[in-house]
Amino acid sequence: MNILTIVTANVDQGQAQELIAAYEMLLAGGLPDGLLETQLLSDGQGHWAIHSLWRDRAALDAMRAASEPPAAPALFRRFSAEPALTIMPVLVDSRGPC
Repeated sequence: MNILTIVTANVDQGQAQELIAAYEMLLAGGLPDGLLETQLLSDGQGHWAIHSLWRDRAALDAMRAASEPPAAPALFRRFSAEPALTIMPVLVDSRGPC
């Protein structure tokens, strides 16, 4: 079953371009095993989110157990923001069976 993580934080909109560039640099480094897709989202008012779709809970747990801190919360902390994490199993997916 796929797992979706949602990491949210408030980052000053004046830092938008720096945050976007930092996220793009993370992507350039490659995705961890089991991470199927990830997106950076913003409402243009300083509310940001990173949605990441994981193959399964085991892949997410393996990333979280690694020596490096999870990338999404670490990214927001670089911008002096305190991230919040939500983990949800994907129950129904428009692309087919979970």
